[in-house]
Amino acid sequence: MDRIKEKMTQLRLESEEAAVKVEELQTKVKALEQENLQKEQEIISLTHKNSVLESEVEKYETQVKDLKSAASEGAQHGTQNETLTRRLQLLEEEAEQADKTLREANEKLRQTDVKAGHFERKVQALEQERDQWESKYEEMAKKFATVQKELEDFQNEIGNI
Repeated sequence: MDRIKEKMTQLRLESEEAAVKVEELQTKVKALEQENLQKEQEIISLTHKNSVLESEVEKYETQVKDLKSAASEGAQHGTQNETLTRRLQLLEEEAEQADKTLREANEKLRQTDVKAGHFERKVQALEQERDQWESKYEEMAKKFATVQKELEDFQNEIGNI
């Protein structure tokens, strides 16, 4: 009789521990999903920034081409040519800076993508672990019901004796 009570107490404890673990895992999953959502938003933001920078680079490249052609046509105008050359240099520097910014944004996007993949794998692993805990909980609940039924049958037999 004491063994059955101890077994029931043990099963109850295991059941409660499993329920606590499930709650903890659900909290972790929610936190990771929130983190994943933030990363996705950051990816969207960086993608938009990337497209804006690409359009700026194209604009600057067009300006560089235009200024180069204007510089070659204005060879006879020395002072005007010097001014255009200086302006061209500034635009090239701006284009290089924009290109550098674009590379940095692409690197951040790649890193964010890698992190997002990592978190997705982590979420999948946690979901698998949660599923295992849930199945273990269901098994324990079935065992508990079986043991409880056996206890009732045993008590009925003892009561009949």
